[in-house]
Amino acid sequence: MRLRNVKGSREKIADNQFVIHNPEEYKGLWKQVFKNDNPLHIEIGMGKGQFIIKMALNNPHINFIGIEKYSSVLVRAIEKREEVELNNLFFIRMDAEDINNVFDKNEVAQIYLNFSDPWPKERHAKRRLTSHQFLAKYNQFLEQKGKVIFKTDNKELFEFSLEEVSVAQWILESKTFDLHHSDEQEGNVMTEYEQKFSEEGKPICRMIIHR
Repeated sequence: MRLRNVKGSREKIADNQFVIHNPEEYKGLWKQVFKNDNPLHIEIGMGKGQFIIKMALNNPHINFIGIEKYSSVLVRAIEKREEVELNNLFFIRMDAEDINNVFDKNEVAQIYLNFSDPWPKERHAKRRLTSHQFLAKYNQFLEQKGKVIFKTDNKELFEFSLEEVSVAQWILESKTFDLHHSDEQEGNVMTEYEQKFSEEGKPICRMIIHR
């Protein structure tokens, strides 16, 4: 997917109070950033922020961090963030490859992966956010009882992800190939992509895993 460049997005991000700059400096110190002991949930590849902003609004006693690689996308999330009153949500612009530089052991209670880049070429498999290589990264900072929740419309990526759960020796708590027509849809918060795909009649896959 080709992203449209948003003029001035990098400058707006650099000056924005809701974006954590130099996040490596806060590794192990996120409770101090939020000024409380509430659990920390993160979304990796948050897109335009619809999901994580609604989650933060619905769960004031949970801290949230949205991570996005692309400035032109993150700036749209910032615009949404500026329209609501919240004290439990910050953003980080970074590549997920560097995530272990930002979070310390047992610092994150839950990870959301929503409609991640499928990286369709086999040689790029390790870049998929549900690869066993990335699960090994999450293992370094996820709480012992922490969970990863993954949603996608891409059935091939979902089947790959299910296989990687076994490779990484994680536990599959639940799975569905059609979330919106299953018993598991209660409490589901939709992303922008999910809303679009659902309206087009495309089934949404979801898995919940833990160690």
